[in-house]
Amino acid sequence: MTSEQSSTALPPDSPAGAQSSGSSPVRAGSRVVIIGGGPGGYEAALVARQLGADVTVIEDRGMGGSAVLTDVVPSKTLIATAEWMTLTESAAELGIHAGDGAPSVDLDKVNERVRALAAQQERDIAGRLEKEGIRIISGRGRLGPATSAGGSRIVYAETGERVLELEAEMVLIATGATPRELADAKPDGERILTWKQLYELTELPEHLIVVGSGVTGAEFAGAYVQLGADVTLVSSRVRVLPGEDEDAAELIETIFRRRGMSVLSESRAQSVTRTDDGVRVTLADGREITGSHCLMAVGAIPNTAGIGLEEAGVKLRDSGHIEVDRVSRTTAFRVYAAGDCTGVYPLASVAAMQGRIAMWHALGDAVSPLSLTAVAANIFTAPEIATIGVTQAQIESGEVDGAITRLPVARNPRAKMLGIKEGFVKVFSDAATGVVIGAVVVAPRASELIFPLTIAVTQRLTVDEVANAFTIYPSLSGTLGEAARTLHHVDEDDVY
Repeated sequence: MTSEQSSTALPPDSPAGAQSSGSSPVRAGSRVVIIGGGPGGYEAALVARQLGADVTVIEDRGMGGSAVLTDVVPSKTLIATAEWMTLTESAAELGIHAGDGAPSVDLDKVNERVRALAAQQERDIAGRLEKEGIRIISGRGRLGPATSAGGSRIVYAETGERVLELEAEMVLIATGATPRELADAKPDGERILTWKQLYELTELPEHLIVVGSGVTGAEFAGAYVQLGADVTLVSSRVRVLPGEDEDAAELIETIFRRRGMSVLSESRAQSVTRTDDGVRVTLADGREITGSHCLMAVGAIPNTAGIGLEEAGVKLRDSGHIEVDRVSRTTAFRVYAAGDCTGVYPLASVAAMQGRIAMWHALGDAVSPLSLTAVAANIFTAPEIATIGVTQAQIESGEVDGAITRLPVARNPRAKMLGIKEGFVKVFSDAATGVVIGAVVVAPRASELIFPLTIAVTQRLTVDEVANAFTIYPSLSGTLGEAARTLHHVDEDDVY
């Protein structure tokens, strides 16, 4: 997702006051109401319908929620467009003459396509749900009181001037999050923008100042510098992407600077104001930066206020996030939650899995609790950064007893053919067993390359099992096999 990525550890057991794990499941055919139609909501709806429940989804913006309409789908569409601008970087070396004129971008056309793709995805999701017999209510949902009929609860759906009352035997909250705003940097939708507002721009910003160097800030800063804008990235930390693999973050920052981006490290933005023809960003140390536009990428806040959660017995953390356990239960009986509103891990894939787990658990199907060690994540910079499992920092600190290997992508024959010179593959294995426990891939399409290593981590494959699988020659995935071979594990019990 486009919000800052920061995981929150899940409690091993139910949150205080939650129903016991042995509580009776909702009957198939029972009424399930889902508040929020993003990945957590619509994926949960499909599972619940598959298991025979009567399902209603309440969504006030459109199916797919922010992930489809303003976050994941639009941002990755924009980034995919920007990626085309980097294809000429190795043109001369490959013997391709690009001509005298540099490629240019019509941002109005780009954003028109971005919005169209998001709208099409919303229609596709809505059509799928309707085909499955899921009721969709366009409106805002909120929790009402519990009834006396076996733990059922009233859910209100506010649709314009009407308020519908729905009785539900199980409720899922999947209301997502919204961009965080600073008191002295209020977005106006014209010059001072959140990531939701970028897609209304009709011209490429002359000078875009991006405040925030987490995942959101880095992705958009990288995309706009590729599109041809002057970009200044204001980072309050020592380096960009402070929560990511250190080697990967350092490489991305180096590439940013090489492409002409100005990166201001250890610089905290204090205020952003409009000028006659742009914006002025004032830093905490008194420095001022002027530009044409400013993107505020300083995190997100959960959409949990004013929807009756605390009155219904749903416990919220100080941050406003809903407290859930590993099967998505809240502290209120038969009320579950999924997605960014829980603060567990702001990724669409995690939201979808939380929603599925909630339904499997509530409707009595087989279920495995959510495990964050199995979550693969990707940052859509150029090159991309994909990760899974244990980190190098955990191994080097002694928290995990593991072995580390790192291979540069540049020595891969397929990479040479494609003119790829930057990137690497890291694989981490358990020192005692040789089981693959984590990985980092920095390369073009790292989001695709990480999948074999995700399977290795989730299925507890050893490095030898990965190494003994055939890879295509030549292929970028060949480096994954090579990395596994360098970690060849000799079990002393097998030595005679």
